[in-house]
Amino acid sequence: MEPPNWENVVDDFYAPVYRFGLALTRNEADAADLTQQAFYLLAAKGHQLRDAGKIKAWLFTSLYREFLGQKRRESRFIDIEDPAESSTAQTALATDVIVKLDGAIAHKALLSLNENHRAPLALFYLQQHSYTEIAEILNIPVGTVMSRISRGKLKLRKLLASRIDEGSVTD
Repeated sequence: MEPPNWENVVDDFYAPVYRFGLALTRNEADAADLTQQAFYLLAAKGHQLRDAGKIKAWLFTSLYREFLGQKRRESRFIDIEDPAESSTAQTALATDVIVKLDGAIAHKALLSLNENHRAPLALFYLQQHSYTEIAEILNIPVGTVMSRISRGKLKLRKLLASRIDEGSVTD
């Protein structure tokens, strides 16, 4: 396989890979780090890729695996973040969300779902991947992808409905 044109690869795939990272991490800096790591891995190990048409799936899979590895490493340590500082940042974000469009409210609700539902929903609806591609990226069966998307949509609907019933679209 001939080496890819890196400029085209970055232009074509950086934004969707970053958005997927953001959907997983809920943090811009962490999403940027994961995205850069995925591209670094492609540069370092991309020669092993047999089909150049699979670069997009390879990037998404690499990002997801890095995310899982990062989560495993973080679970070994105690978080010492100042809760008052975190609460202030969340309050500022919640206030900002009120003035955003409905799409931003739905996106925030999506981010509040657990990873098992958030990742397949983000890949399907935000990145327009097929069930087969999602199964390949997340390394799970296609049936599991379909089930998680279905259950994730139900949870998302209930979450949005409960926020409407409460008269609150924040947090």
